[in-house]
Amino acid sequence: MTSFEEAETEETAPCLHLTFYHPGQDEKMMFRCLNFCKREQVRADDAAKFGRDSSVCRYSLMDTRVSRIQFSLQFYRKLHTSEYGFEIKNLSKKTKLTVNQTELGYLNKIDLPWKCIICFGDYQILAEFQEGEAVDYFETHLHLAEAPILQEKCLPCLPSLQPIAESGISPSIFPSQGKSPTEIDENDL
Repeated sequence: MTSFEEAETEETAPCLHLTFYHPGQDEKMMFRCLNFCKREQVRADDAAKFGRDSSVCRYSLMDTRVSRIQFSLQFYRKLHTSEYGFEIKNLSKKTKLTVNQTELGYLNKIDLPWKCIICFGDYQILAEFQEGEAVDYFETHLHLAEAPILQEKCLPCLPSLQPIAESGISPSIFPSQGKSPTEIDENDL
């Protein structure tokens, strides 16, 4: 047997891709301590913390409006499966964290969807989970967005708004009373 045949099978690590955006990122340089475009290994039993305190947080954001510890991401294996996931916990007493349309107060936590947008203050983070086989560690891969992740027409971090017709009249003023929808000519309004 050759050394190639005897070598251990290479396993891929689960990877969390995080794309950061802040409207003042060019002037304020709050992301200067983050290591972009290079994968970083994190032990599976470590929580990846984000905040401004570099002595506690693995990922430091250089902004006085960010909490000392803003949030954490914990890697875990789902019960009775071979699947892995992350949970996100808000560790800020002052700032609410939004994951897609779910708002988290202090110490609230939820499972991180495989693709989602995390918002707090003016920060927008696109999180995308890539599966892998490794169990002892996961990887993070940080990216910097040039443009806002949220577009003005699609704001998944904001609560759902009731659509308003072009006439400017809210559909909520027309009670449905259990009837099926009917078409109304805009001239009848």
